[in-house]
Amino acid sequence: MDDVHLLIPGPTPLPPEVRQAMARPMINHRGEEFGRMLAEVLDGLRRIFQTAGTVLPFTASGTGGLEAAVANVLSPGDRVLALVGGSFGERFAAVARGFGAEVVPLEVEWGRAVDPDDVRRALRTHPEVRAVLVTHNETSTGVTHPLWEIAQAVRAGGDALLLVDAVSSLGAVDLQADAWGLDVVVAGSQKALMGPPGAVFLSVSERAWEASRTARAPRWYFSWERARAEISPGRALMPFTPPLPVLYALAVSVPMILAEGLPARFARHRRLGQATREGVAALGLQLLADPRHASDTVTAVRVPEGVDGRQLVRRLRECNVVVAGGQGRLEGRIIRIGHMGAVADADIAAALRALEHVLPALGHPVRPGAVAAAGLEP
Repeated sequence: MDDVHLLIPGPTPLPPEVRQAMARPMINHRGEEFGRMLAEVLDGLRRIFQTAGTVLPFTASGTGGLEAAVANVLSPGDRVLALVGGSFGERFAAVARGFGAEVVPLEVEWGRAVDPDDVRRALRTHPEVRAVLVTHNETSTGVTHPLWEIAQAVRAGGDALLLVDAVSSLGAVDLQADAWGLDVVVAGSQKALMGPPGAVFLSVSERAWEASRTARAPRWYFSWERARAEISPGRALMPFTPPLPVLYALAVSVPMILAEGLPARFARHRRLGQATREGVAALGLQLLADPRHASDTVTAVRVPEGVDGRQLVRRLRECNVVVAGGQGRLEGRIIRIGHMGAVADADIAAALRALEHVLPALGHPVRPGAVAAAGLEP
């Protein structure tokens, strides 16, 4: 599998050191060794979240993290403003509805970003909104919403909490939980954090902790209080069975991220995203996302007229390049190229060469030279 270029929006490729760490023997998940390891992982994650507050771990998928965010701060009947511009924005809204919230959707065309001025107007229209839900990086469309500006709009609009799905952005795109006033930020192990699936982490502001004390939505497994009770300086446990191999992986990948440095890491992802977009454009293909808000972790490419999108994905796989198709209303209409975490120049070059090879065979001639246009030639 080492010759396969995994370029989906997650799970992402893992560095060799991370894969090796996952093979460690099991240890006592209530013992001192585990307690020290988890404490170090959480301390490193606080630096990546850019928060001085608590980071809570749960064994779950990213969607479980969204549920943990919603269930701990809302009560049935609370009005919620959901910013929806893709499949994962829709999912965040659906989770809130599942806990009895009255969801007011603020929808934008898929491929475009939320306008912070629209958020201001929506909050003026609905001043009783208890929380705002936003997907920072929408992998279904390749759009990164302007989170800092949205946060400013929310803060100016009243006391609503801001809950952020950062599953596919944390560790690749700048996000400052404390400085930007983000109340709950959800991240997953399997994307830019360079671990396998199985763990989620939430940063929680003091405002969110206050809200959790009076929230009446049901929660048990995802109780913040139960999770926080297990965390102390230098030692952290989890209330229930932890995903040990995932945490072994993060014990290696989190220090790797910090050693690279967040500014350098953000710049590397920006460069890879730009290279992907320039290479795709050189092939004569069109992007789905508004270029002003194109994601640095995943690029959504429109499938050319007359080409079967599913067949395109299959043919690329025959070239050892694994990309994702579209989701929901975009199924068969786009392909998505992931470039987050441990993805390197050579992976993007391989994807562009594969597209250059496959598309003519599917009846769509392309202009050669995509790799050179992307600036990826050695």
